[in-house]
Amino acid sequence: MAQISLTFPDGNARDYDAGVTPAEVAASISKSLAKKAISATVNDAHWDLQWPITENASIALHTLQDEEQALELIRHDFAHIMARAVQEIWPDTKVTIGPVTDHGWFYDFDRAEPFTPEDLGVIEKKMKDIINARDAVRTEIWERDVARKFYEDAGEPYKVDLVDRIPEGAPLRMYWHGEWQDLCRGPHLQHTGQLPGDAFKLMGVSGAHWFGDTSKNLQRITGIGFRNRKELQAHLNFLEEAAKRDHRRLGKDMDLFHLQPEAPGQVFWHPNGWTIYTMLQDYMRRAQKRGGYVEVNTPQVVDRKLWEASGHWDKYQENMFIVEVDEEHAREKAINALKPMNCPCHVEIFKQGLKSYRDLPLRMAEFGSCARYEPSGALHGIMRVRGFTQDDAHIFSTEEQIGEECAEFIRFLSAVYKDLGFEEFRVLFSDRPEKRAGSDEVWDKAESALLEATRAAGVEPEMNPGEGAFYGPKLEFSLTDAIGRVWQCGTFQVDFVLPERLDAHYIGPDGEKHRPVMLHRACLGSFERFIGILVEEHSGKLPFWLAPRQVVVASITSEADDYVRDVVAELTAAGVRAEADIRNEKINYKVREHSVGKVPVILAVGHREVEERTVTVRRLGEKQTKVEALSDVVTALGQDATPPDLR
Repeated sequence: MAQISLTFPDGNARDYDAGVTPAEVAASISKSLAKKAISATVNDAHWDLQWPITENASIALHTLQDEEQALELIRHDFAHIMARAVQEIWPDTKVTIGPVTDHGWFYDFDRAEPFTPEDLGVIEKKMKDIINARDAVRTEIWERDVARKFYEDAGEPYKVDLVDRIPEGAPLRMYWHGEWQDLCRGPHLQHTGQLPGDAFKLMGVSGAHWFGDTSKNLQRITGIGFRNRKELQAHLNFLEEAAKRDHRRLGKDMDLFHLQPEAPGQVFWHPNGWTIYTMLQDYMRRAQKRGGYVEVNTPQVVDRKLWEASGHWDKYQENMFIVEVDEEHAREKAINALKPMNCPCHVEIFKQGLKSYRDLPLRMAEFGSCARYEPSGALHGIMRVRGFTQDDAHIFSTEEQIGEECAEFIRFLSAVYKDLGFEEFRVLFSDRPEKRAGSDEVWDKAESALLEATRAAGVEPEMNPGEGAFYGPKLEFSLTDAIGRVWQCGTFQVDFVLPERLDAHYIGPDGEKHRPVMLHRACLGSFERFIGILVEEHSGKLPFWLAPRQVVVASITSEADDYVRDVVAELTAAGVRAEADIRNEKINYKVREHSVGKVPVILAVGHREVEERTVTVRRLGEKQTKVEALSDVVTALGQDATPPDLR
């Protein structure tokens, strides 16, 4: 039999018969490894232990200690075991697909009766029975026509459709978990008993469709799975903490905004929420003015001709809202679009009047209101919306100025994030996507310029292949919140394409026309999303200067009502957002209500406070109160209410 050579991570190599499986390789090393092994990486691909190796290769064997590979297998096997459990309990249920997700899996089912929350407990119990049975897992590769007939005979129409969707030439791999069978590319564990039976939980049921076909309604059961119970409990604790911080719940408690079906993906800002919004906008306006930006404003509805010229009509149309207008005396309807981004309009401003190299860099900023189509299922509070406003800006520069402008923006962004409570951020470098405008030569130049500029600024970015904008590579600046979630906010993009497409130029030192480079940048991203991030980061307890309701002065007795009004007036004069609560309610009731609303400071006043011109200070999240002189409190809160850039 032919021999092959397998090279291990330590550099050593061994010879084996061609067709050896990773399971046999593990057994040749030790009985212990044979028992613990769950999968292998062969030539950088994740392999099942049962798959034969027929040529020289590199190999690494994995156990449950290898987190990345272990979690992929565990969650994939949990998906299959859940589907098996469902069909054993309800045999008439049809199965579809069950992919792995970030923390678990889902599986979609076609069943006449809806699953109930009580059903999830029944399914979990059956899954544990299957795990305890330690049924063997085996795999075979079948011919397409054999697999198709197998599923037709089994009455599994979705599997028949899947067989037809698999590209010609790709292997059709069949898996059995005990007697239950599924079509799957693998890999999988070697028996059901390798799954940790105490480290999974079914999370819920929702609706789904078969590959977007709304006529085929399915039910999706989602689950989470980990290597052990400790990891599962840690994730459940994380979910509990995330639920407490959910900006949608806190937005209601704090009376910040609401959403309604008549305007999907668009925000109705209430006075409290709009206060945060305008405070952030005012802060950014001051920062940009200091940074040498000029502020502009551009139309929201623009003729398709500009979008065709810019490339958006071809590359981005599915995300645009189209507007048709019957123009007077026109033979055809005028086709316009709500702007999904501000860049083409900024080029049009740049083109007005002759520009010289002495005018560059020209930093042009806009709080641009944009509209982008997002599927209704993707909308999420104010984090994922259809209508939003960006702190958008475009820097028109020469190629020689790219490095300094990149470094200057990173300094600018760092200062802004620090003021807003984020000391650190990650930087990702996203290069050319599959769907893009411009030649490979232009992309080579843009990617090289941006990467060199980033490194020259002292930042070594993480690589994020294929995620650039269609007109240029970009840096993505991501913030990590208090519970470890990562949010992509700021961006910086180098664009040689749009100035060329829209014929922008400046006059160089040689008196000839030259193309500017267009540097797209945003710091917060969208105000809507950033406010959602801030609310969740701080669990609603926003920094004092951003809190929409900063102080409530609450009376303990009606005799203190006039003093309450005086205190509010003094605080207001000091620049503090203060309000009076002189309702005929007990002070504990008032404190509880305003605490739910996340008011940072509650000042309680009664007979003693009136006589001594003091206030009893209660700060959000603190049980202890403190009696302080009114003058001291007004001075301190006035300082706290001042935005950080004005202190």
